[in-house]
Amino acid sequence: MSQPARSPAATPVDTAARKLLEVRGLCHYYDGQSAVSDVSFDIEPGEVVCLLGPSGCGKTTLLRIVAGLEAVQQGELHFNGELLAATDRAHVPPERRSVGLAFQESALFPHLSVLDNVTFGLQQMGARQRNERARELLEQLGMTHYAESFPHTLSGGQQQRIALARALAPSPQLMLLDEPFSSLDARLRDRIRDDTLHVLKKVGAGALLVTHDPEEAMFMADRIVLMREGRVVQVGTPQQLYCEPTDPFVVTFFGEVNCLEGVVSNGYVHTSVGPVATDQPDGSRVQVLVRPEGLRVVEIASTQPHEHHSHVLMARLLGRTSLLHLCAHGTEGQEAHLHARMPGVFLPEEGQPVQVSLDPSQVFVFPVAT
Repeated sequence: MSQPARSPAATPVDTAARKLLEVRGLCHYYDGQSAVSDVSFDIEPGEVVCLLGPSGCGKTTLLRIVAGLEAVQQGELHFNGELLAATDRAHVPPERRSVGLAFQESALFPHLSVLDNVTFGLQQMGARQRNERARELLEQLGMTHYAESFPHTLSGGQQQRIALARALAPSPQLMLLDEPFSSLDARLRDRIRDDTLHVLKKVGAGALLVTHDPEEAMFMADRIVLMREGRVVQVGTPQQLYCEPTDPFVVTFFGEVNCLEGVVSNGYVHTSVGPVATDQPDGSRVQVLVRPEGLRVVEIASTQPHEHHSHVLMARLLGRTSLLHLCAHGTEGQEAHLHARMPGVFLPEEGQPVQVSLDPSQVFVFPVAT
């Protein structure tokens, strides 16, 4: 993207209004195969943006291009309003970009203490300033007592915190994190990413985080860039992607869904759990995606055989929720096997007749792909 010409008398650009990073029309190929295709997004100063998607969708390739580990083949990168990289433009190496890098493997220097690892990239500072900066970050990450320790004596989670402190020490404007928590066990991962988010927000650094975990993206991100097969499917806040998906892939990527099909008639599609309003044209065949938490289940008393009602096939307690397998029966003879999640302990007996209704905010209608 070319920058507009500015006369000497023009008003200076308001730096506060600039994007920290602008990615425009990036395409990248390996051995003639497309890895990234026409990707565009931006990052505001202090904003955490997550590149989310399944393995092989191109998110790590994008991160490497932003970092300068891969040259731009097609497209443009703008950093703080200045053109950083573009097609046929001289490549700017990683060390000349104001970015910090943190990867899945901490890659600490084994022969250096924790403190020396953190100060490694601060050679332009005086010894006292280096020490103060490193100890400040170690304190923020709860690692002050390990300053004189060596990496091999630390746990995986502790090493990851040190790697983060080392990346943040030079005060980069943009942090790049590639699956930094994926090698940690679940409970430790929750704690480390919570610490990471607090530190990023405290130091005011923008961040681009690569992850394949939707829950992690929703926790960490101010905005999410969801990708599939090298392309962007949807960009938005976690709430927008979860509550206003623009594609069936967006719905299914954020968790299990019940998939029903039907034909639209008079603005509704009739399913085994009742009519669903839609703006799809009458006569079109559609898929109705319902999240398990979008089904409301209530036990009912009945003297009639339960096959005439929706009924419970199985119920399992999963801790904070109960998972129900249901056989749902519609008023027009439709039948479907559905999964419902209910809060707390809700364990009806097998065969228990139930009334099933829908939470419209958890139901999404899309045309059936032809």
